[in-house]
Amino acid sequence: MTITWNDSIPIYRQLHQRVVAMILDGALNEGDPLPSVRQVAADFQINPLTVSKAYQELVDERLVEKRRGLGMFVIEGAREELLKSERERFLREEWPALYARLQRLGLDLKTLLRETQAEPEKQA
Repeated sequence: MTITWNDSIPIYRQLHQRVVAMILDGALNEGDPLPSVRQVAADFQINPLTVSKAYQELVDERLVEKRRGLGMFVIEGAREELLKSERERFLREEWPALYARLQRLGLDLKTLLRETQAEPEKQA
């Protein structure tokens, strides 16, 4: 697995975002273990302290828990909590700009849905 790092965002934040995305996408489920710090550091050729910092943020956010001698695990309810907070963040931070752009372009919900549904047909 290869990953391209964005130089404008600290690697630990990108790693954090990657784990959050994996939980939201269902690639990591409640109770699943996270790959070990050493394994992630070796796989991506990054400092283990960078991985530890990303994992610690996930612990601080109560998305994963440390189990002494076993590693880090996704806690129960993590996905639901993430969905709730990501939805709130989207509506607060992203939606207003997106809505304003749609207004400027004269697009409405019916047009967007029609275009979205037509996309698979165009590719076929």
